[in-house]
Amino acid sequence: MDKKKYCIAVTGLNNTDNPGPGVPVVRGLREAESFDVRIIGLVYENLEPGIYMENICDRIYQIPYPSSGADLLIERLEYINSKEHIDILIPNFDAELQSFMKSEKRLLQMGIHTFLPEMQQFEERHKVNLPEYGKKYGFNIPDSLPISSLAEIDKLHERFEYPLLVKGKFYDAYIAYNASQVVGFFNKISSKWGMPIIIQQFVRGTEVNVIALGDGKGNLIGAVPMRKQYITDKGKAWGGITIADNKLLELTHDLIQKTMWRGGMELEMIKTSDGKYFIIEINPRIPAWVYLAVAAGQNMPEALVKMAMGEKVEPFKNYEVGKMFIRYSYDMIGNIAQFEQLSITGEMDGVKSIDN
Repeated sequence: MDKKKYCIAVTGLNNTDNPGPGVPVVRGLREAESFDVRIIGLVYENLEPGIYMENICDRIYQIPYPSSGADLLIERLEYINSKEHIDILIPNFDAELQSFMKSEKRLLQMGIHTFLPEMQQFEERHKVNLPEYGKKYGFNIPDSLPISSLAEIDKLHERFEYPLLVKGKFYDAYIAYNASQVVGFFNKISSKWGMPIIIQQFVRGTEVNVIALGDGKGNLIGAVPMRKQYITDKGKAWGGITIADNKLLELTHDLIQKTMWRGGMELEMIKTSDGKYFIIEINPRIPAWVYLAVAAGQNMPEALVKMAMGEKVEPFKNYEVGKMFIRYSYDMIGNIAQFEQLSITGEMDGVKSIDN
C-alpha cells in the first residue's frame, strides 16, 4: 500500500549559532515511517542557512515578518497555497505563533492544518506571567519581575540578590552580577525584542530540559529529557545528552495533564542540589534540539503531523538514554543566482544533492 504524501510548510530555517527548529523538524519529517513529504520552507531572511542546505526544502518562499500583521501574512500564504496546496503548517518561532494561532480558522478554510496551543495556553506561560502560572498549577517558579525602564534597575537589589537573570520577552537571557551589567543587557535586549524585560531570580543547580508533545486532551504523547553538555554565549545548547529522570518526566506529565497543552513544548528547568525542580521557561513550540528526540526513538514532528491531520496517535513508551548530539559549523558553498532569485522573486527551488 502506498504511503500518504503531505505537503508541509515549515518556518525557522535560521540554522545559526542561535538556531531555529526548522531544519531538525524537517529532518524528522523526512525520516517519518508513516508518510512521505514535500517540504515548503517559509523564510523571513534570504540568508537563513536552511534555504541553501541540500535536501531540506523542495521549494522556498519568503513571507512577511510577524510585525507586518496577520492579514498580510495570510495574503501571502494564500498565494503560496494556490501553487503548493499545503496540507500542514508547522511554525517554529515564538514571535510568529500568535499570528498563526489567530488565523487558524482562515488557514483551515484554505485546507492548511495546524496543531498549535490555544491562545489562553500560550498567553499564561509567558515569562511575564510565569510566577502566576506556577501558583495556578502548583509548580516551583523563580521569583521574576517585568521592567520597562532603566530607572527600575536601581531598586532591583531590594527584591533580588545578585547574580540575577535578564531576559527578553521572546528570546535571549543573560546573567548579570551587578546593576551596570543589567543596564547593558536591558539596552541590548530591548533594542532587539522590545519591552518588557524580565528580571528573574538566579537559581543555582543543573539545567535540564524536556521536549514534550501534548494532544490537547491532557495526554502526554511524547517526552524526552536532556542535559546540556555545551552552552554558547547566547545560552543555547551546542551539545546535549538524553538522561533518565523519572521525577522530571512525572512533572512534565503533570503539566501537560493540568494545562491540556496542545502541540510541542520545551520545558527549561533547574534541578537544585536538594532535588527540587524550578521551571525557568516554557517555550510553546518544538525546540531546536528536537532531532535528538527523533534519534532517541521519539519522532515528535511525525506525531504532530498525524495529530494535525486528525489521526489518533499512541503515546511513545520509551526513549534511548545516553543519546548525544553535538552541533557544528559548516561552510556551505552556493551560487549568487540562488540569492538573487529569492531576493527578487521571493521564491526558489530547494537545493538537491547530486545523488537526488
